[in-house]
Amino acid sequence: MKLRILITTLLSGCFALCFVAATGLDGKWTGSLFTADSTAYPLTYNFTLIGDSVAGTAKSTLGEFPIDQGKLDTAGLHFKVTVNGLDVYHNGTVYADSIGMNISLNGSVVHCMLLHSN
Repeated sequence: MKLRILITTLLSGCFALCFVAATGLDGKWTGSLFTADSTAYPLTYNFTLIGDSVAGTAKSTLGEFPIDQGKLDTAGLHFKVTVNGLDVYHNGTVYADSIGMNISLNGSVVHCMLLHSN
């Protein structure tokens, strides 16, 4: 029984990674980060998927910054961007046409939606 659960879990994880690879994480993704007072800050991410590693850049009104420690696994998309000395952690769920992204800084978490941009 445990073997069956393990095999099912592994196959599900492989399917999820293949699905993400087929949908094409590579390229430009855009969205906006909204603050509590409804101010919108545009965000642009350029992702390059190399195996299960993610590289690229993150761009905001503060500038353009490299993506560090990027990883794509069965739990989702994870990476860090260092902005003016502060580590900003990103955890996202990748869908066929969008990414739901949680952005963490100093214990605060905000959510945004990114869309694949042609």
